[in-house]
Amino acid sequence: MADQDLTAVAHFLYEAGTLKTARRTGWWMAGVRDPESVAEHAWRTSIIASVIATLEGADPARAAHMAVWHDSQETRTGDINHLGKKYATPGDPEAVTADQTAGMPEVLAAAVRAVVAEYEAKESPEAICARDADKLECMLQGLEYKAQGNTSAQRWIDNSRARIVTESGQRLADELLAQTPLEWLRAAMGEKG
Repeated sequence: MADQDLTAVAHFLYEAGTLKTARRTGWWMAGVRDPESVAEHAWRTSIIASVIATLEGADPARAAHMAVWHDSQETRTGDINHLGKKYATPGDPEAVTADQTAGMPEVLAAAVRAVVAEYEAKESPEAICARDADKLECMLQGLEYKAQGNTSAQRWIDNSRARIVTESGQRLADELLAQTPLEWLRAAMGEKG
């Protein structure tokens, strides 16, 4: 390890930090003035992926790992929402990842390329759980924005819910739809609904 050049890794770590300020652009169409960042979305998606994978009997660490990397290409492509994709084709995630990892130690570059390829293939149980987590997180964020008065978020809630395929993801979606965003706080405080 001591003889490996980590310059490209250091560059990528700075690059990854740009996702903390990159906004999820679709929410602007719903009237959200300051939408979540891509990094915020990826963080909660990773937690949700581990939950769904555990409930589905898949490997929660692998599912969460895929969720961490699922939008990492947006450091270079930006977050192109569904309408934008009609006019501008986003870069191929695997090709962007190959560019991002060029120059990194091969053991690391290969591992990152493999996790992105697995997510994009949509075949392994963990990839399916991670993809469901992406949809469930979008639905959950929509529910929170709707509770804040952004009624246009209903379109994102409905579209995301319709795309969830795992039984656990669907059951979680139904439970989230049956609650309000602050019910967890009332329960934690011992208050009755």
